[in-house]
This record gives sequence, C-alpha cells and structure tokens, in this order.
Amino acid sequence: MITINSKLPQAGTTIFTVMSALANETGAINLSQGFPDYETSPELIELVNQAMQQGFNQYAPMAGYLPLREELSRKTEKLYGAYYNPDTEITITAGGTQAIYTAIATVINPNDEVIIFEPAFDCYAPAIKIAGGVVKSLELEPPDYRINWELVKRLVSSRTRMIIINSPQNPTATILRQEDIDALYDIVKNRDIFILSDEVYEHLVYDGEEHLSIARYPGLKERSFVVASFGKPFHATGWKVGYCMAPAALMSEFRKIHQFLVFCVNAPVQKALTEYLKNENHYLGLAEFFKQKRDYFRHGLAETRFDLLPCAGSYFQSVRYSRISDEKDADLAIRLTREFGVAVIPVSAFYSKGTDHHVLRFCFAKKQETLDNALERLKKV
Repeated sequence: MITINSKLPQAGTTIFTVMSALANETGAINLSQGFPDYETSPELIELVNQAMQQGFNQYAPMAGYLPLREELSRKTEKLYGAYYNPDTEITITAGGTQAIYTAIATVINPNDEVIIFEPAFDCYAPAIKIAGGVVKSLELEPPDYRINWELVKRLVSSRTRMIIINSPQNPTATILRQEDIDALYDIVKNRDIFILSDEVYEHLVYDGEEHLSIARYPGLKERSFVVASFGKPFHATGWKVGYCMAPAALMSEFRKIHQFLVFCVNAPVQKALTEYLKNENHYLGLAEFFKQKRDYFRHGLAETRFDLLPCAGSYFQSVRYSRISDEKDADLAIRLTREFGVAVIPVSAFYSKGTDHHVLRFCFAKKQETLDNALERLKKV
C-alpha cells in the first residue's frame, strides 16, 4: 500500500458538516451552519440571469472583473476613508475562506508563528499548518471574550509573522473596539508582522456600534490583508464569492498564489454584483435587517433555560446552559438535534484543545417561521 504523510493528521470533518448532516438525517431545524433559509434578492438573481444572457459565461480576469473591483474601491473609500487601487490592490476570490487561505500561504513559511484568538473560525489553523507555520493561540473566555493584549505581547516572538483578527467574530459575536485597535498597533509597529483581518460580517454590527475596519488605520492598513465576502451580506453563501484587499506589494504576491488555486471566479455573478453594489441601500440596511432577527430570537430565548451571551455583531447567538445540564457541549448539541429537533454548534469545536465552557452557538439568519419553530422546541429543553 502507498502511504501518505498527512499534513493535517488531527483533522476530521468540520463540525459544520457534521451537524448539518445530523440535522438532515433527523429532520431537525438547522440553526448550526451559518447560512440563511430564505432566498437571496430576486433583483440580484435577475442580474445574474441577465449577465449569463449577455454572454458573461467565460473566464473572468484572474484578479476579478475590473468594474466590480472599482465598485469595491469606491465602497471602501466611502465607508472607511481608505483607498485601494482597484487594479493592483483588490482581488476577487472564491469566497472568504479561499482569500484567508491565500493570504496565509502568501506570507507564512515553515516555522513562522501566527497568533490567533480562540474560539476561532476553523479554517485559520489548518491553513497555517499546511504552510508549515506554527499556531500560537490565545484562548478567550465567555461571557465577553475580550482580548487580553498583555498576554498577546507575551506570545510575540522573533518568529511571529502574522496576527489574525476577526470582527465581528465568529462564533462569539463580539467586535473589536478602539482600545483593541490601539493595542494591536502598539504590538505590530516597528515589527515585521502582517495582519489578516477577517471582516466577512462587516455590515452586521448592532446597537449603534461602528465596524472598525483595519482599512481605516494607515499604520495597520499598510501591513494587512482585509478579507470580506458577498455570500454573508447578500444571503447567497452558495455562490462562494469574496474578495481581499491589500497594499500593492502584498497583493502582487497574493495573486501569484491565487492564480494557481482557482485562477478566477464565477463571471456572471461578478457582473451581477457590480450592478447590485451601485445601490448602497443593499448593504447599508443589513444591520437593521439582522438586528430585528437578533432581537426577536433573543427575546424568544429569554423564555428558555438557556442564558444569553452578548451579541454585538454577526448573525450568531451564543448561550450557556448551566441551568439545563452539565454535559459536554458536543454531547448536548447532538442530544438537542436528536431529541428536540434543533441543530446547534458546540463552541468547543472552535478551540484547538477542545476547551469546553458549556457554550452553544445558534445561527439566527433564518425565516421568522423557522425561528418560531425552533424556539418552541427549545422551550421544552
């Protein structure tokens, strides 16, 4: 037998796939994986159809459809006061995950260290390991999951090459605030440390708070890859279209790898998104749209025995369950799916060591009918 030396010997199937499969098997309501159960905009779908009819069915340019990059440049400058050259500093990617992987592969070499904050989205650590890098994780704790920047300073060494941040954060629904940005800058200034800023939930920030994109801060922007997505804000996660913004020198290296991963991304969808972005209401109204869902779901959960954790952004709500059980979170997630018909995500899956704070994550990007049915079931737990 030919053997293979696995680059990810500890990796199995992602928790999202596992829980969604269990939901399908049992007929449970799926509040686990982060996708909506309502349709994307009919207008956007029609724009895709029009693009196909108009012949946008062949390879797009490797870096992405230029008019789309121009729209993104205008959008970013208007929202964050930051200019990215659409020709040399923006690349359209096959979803946010591909952009994250490519950014890591661009700068991380064997034995380089990358600092991540856990619970962390599950694609960060594997990409670092595949590149030969070393994951240096700082564990955050509920209920607020705030970053202790003094502990971050202790993790920094001469081999630290990148820090990955995610705001709004998946799974904790926390956001970075100005003191976090200041502390991050204090750490990286005068050091050869890159930043990867995962901002796919940039438009989902609530309660009068502001999204503090890394693009806003020149001292951070010059060393950062900023990743965002169209799937999350426009309810079309299956289209897998995202983008990355970075200074020209970084983007030039990013594209060297990008071109050999996917070369280019879905052409008619890029054409459609270009037209859709011209109406800024399509993204400026998202915070209120999702805030209503968040508030509705939180109000319903308050009538259960779950204890709510804060939710400042994203479309996820985490809860503690100490009044219900002392089970491991993974065990309770499976039992909720099988016995009560609601699939959730155990937050221990977002810790490399499986740290279990007895916290579960729900996705509330669902139709009201779906949320109502799920809440009725959860009230019985």
